[in-house]
Formats: sequence, C-alpha cells, structure tokens
Amino acid sequence: MFSMNGKIVVKNDTQQIKDTFKKREFVVSDEGSQYPQEIMFQLVQDKCDLIDPFQVGDEIKVNFNIRGRRWENPKTGEIRFFNSLDAWRIEKVNQQPADSNLPPLPDSEPANMGDSDADDLPF
Repeated sequence: MFSMNGKIVVKNDTQQIKDTFKKREFVVSDEGSQYPQEIMFQLVQDKCDLIDPFQVGDEIKVNFNIRGRRWENPKTGEIRFFNSLDAWRIEKVNQQPADSNLPPLPDSEPANMGDSDADDLPF
C-alpha cells in the first residue's frame, strides 16, 4: 500500500472499456518536492465513484496499489511492460473535524497508582 498527498488537477469521466470492465482516471499534482510531478491514478470497477465528492483544486490523500503487467504485440512479438496506480481510497486533506469548535479539555493530573487510598473508590 502506498499513499500520496496532492491537488486534483484533472478528473475524467468513467470509461466503459469492455462489458465487464470500467475505469476512471484522475491526476494529482505533487507540489511538495523541488520538481512538482503530475501523477495519473485510475479507479476501477466499483471504485470509479470514489472521486465524485472531490473537485479540481481539492487537496487530497490517495491510497493506492502499484500494478504491473506484460503485453506482447501479436504482430511483431515485441514485449512491453505497463504500470498503473490503482487508487482504492481518497480522503480530503486539511479538513477540520466536526467538533473542532468545542473548547479544549482541561489538563488533569494523573492518578497516583502507588497510593494505598486509590483502592478506596466510592462505589
């Protein structure tokens, strides 16, 4: 399992490749390095809708697997290798928790576990 944070720069529509296979591609810009990279991911089958709640420009975290496959040209016999980055979870980054407006809890002193009175509980 791998993960990457970045901004969505492209969000394509779902493509029906065969009757039994569909995919959806999207591109994330990794601006955290000296030389920013634009990385293409794909969502397949029932995962194609995972990108729906997100918009171009959103900062996300993508969890993905690396897939590789061999292909032989039937006419020439030439062998090629292809890689794909299959996303399986997408999360928004820098999202405030729902309870972030609550005041912080007061600091409490830890209980003295060595004290013999600690066994005298009121219940």
